[in-house]
Amino acid sequence: MDMIINSKSPQQTTSLGLKLAKKAKGGQIYSLIGDLGSGKTHFTKGFAKGLEIKSTITSPSFILMKVYKINKGKIKYFCHVDAYRLKQPQEIIEVGLKEYLDRKNTITVVEWADKIKKILNPYQQQIITFLFVDKNIRQIKIK
Repeated sequence: MDMIINSKSPQQTTSLGLKLAKKAKGGQIYSLIGDLGSGKTHFTKGFAKGLEIKSTITSPSFILMKVYKINKGKIKYFCHVDAYRLKQPQEIIEVGLKEYLDRKNTITVVEWADKIKKILNPYQQQIITFLFVDKNIRQIKIK
């Protein structure tokens, strides 16, 4: 069942990420899809905050993937991927993504997941699409 949320601000998008993180059990992959500036990073920052990560979350655009060690019950790692600058999907495997996918003690959030769709397809994932409605409103669809 799809859930659609209209976010009227970056703060609302961040808050949505925080709420979803509080329900996370471990082993999930959140695949974020949307245009530049549609809210993927705000969502991810909120998600990290919901996992009680104290570090400042920035998109790992140039390094592609950043792993944060955490201690939230059985969740031990938060893997943040930004596939925006990938030339070839294979590059993400070279930085070690497959080591974290489908691990019960890891939550993975992938910004620009559509760029590595073939790599993510074998895994169960929650797909979250961010769409511009207008200058201030984003429609966020969770599948």
